[in-house]
Amino acid sequence: MPRPVWSGAISFGLVTIPIKVLPATESHNISFHQYHLDDMGRIRYRKICELDGKQLRDDEIGKAFEVSKDTLIEITDEDLANMPLPTAKAIEIVAFVPADSIDPIRISNGYYLAAGGAVSAKPYTLLRKALERSSKVAVAKFAWHGRERLGLLRVKDDAIVLHAMRWPDEIRSPETLAPDPVEVGDSEIDGAVALMEAMSEDDISGYRDHYREALEEVIAAKAEGKTPPRAEDETRPAGEVVDLMAALNASVQAAKESRGESGEHATVHDMPTSKKRAAKKTAAKKTAAKKTTTKKAAAKKTSGRKPRSA
Repeated sequence: MPRPVWSGAISFGLVTIPIKVLPATESHNISFHQYHLDDMGRIRYRKICELDGKQLRDDEIGKAFEVSKDTLIEITDEDLANMPLPTAKAIEIVAFVPADSIDPIRISNGYYLAAGGAVSAKPYTLLRKALERSSKVAVAKFAWHGRERLGLLRVKDDAIVLHAMRWPDEIRSPETLAPDPVEVGDSEIDGAVALMEAMSEDDISGYRDHYREALEEVIAAKAEGKTPPRAEDETRPAGEVVDLMAALNASVQAAKESRGESGEHATVHDMPTSKKRAAKKTAAKKTAAKKTTTKKAAAKKTSGRKPRSA
């Protein structure tokens, strides 16, 4: 397991649970160095003091806040550690909410919370089992890296996971992103739903990062002095109009065939177009009007007859 990134406690009402925070994810990204095109020399960034021109080590660099031009206020690590803030040394649970009430766009990095010794085993297990039984997640506040954050605690297997969350005012509104209103037919929606059903899966653990694999092939080839592999040009011609129903039918067929399923029922059938539906409505109105006229004529004829003598 990786090294802990933070140690503290979970504050749960009057219960305090010592914990250690460990990264729950890892990055497999391939990183690059910058270099000089002329001589392949590495490009490095140095921290230089603008007053004396000296290059500084990390232990010679501190934090400061600029209150006005040329006026800096030094802020030390001790100042930050001793702030009168409950969440500075604890992950403070403030509420329990249904899991589906949290918008996924607000969820950020994940961390495992490990019990901090034998004394925390029972309260840690108590919180985990209570979360499982309630089917809820905990909303918490904590302070890391110079700011207070919002967090979400949930259960994964036998561990408690902490997800950093964005504050509500950090989420941009998508109101201006919606396209202009367009008409989407029922047949097109049915086709999209059929494609979703054909592509449904219960397990996505088998997916891999093909970009990284392809990049590793490029690096290996160039390291051996070979020409790296090239992708075939499959660019769609500009301005090509796509038949949406045909694309949906083909996609459903391909999805079923990739699963080894029969494609007999893969076709998305066309629904009546808006003109056909309008024509049917007009015909129905004419039929109804004709029936009404016939009834009125029959009623008028009946009312005009003289009553028979007894």
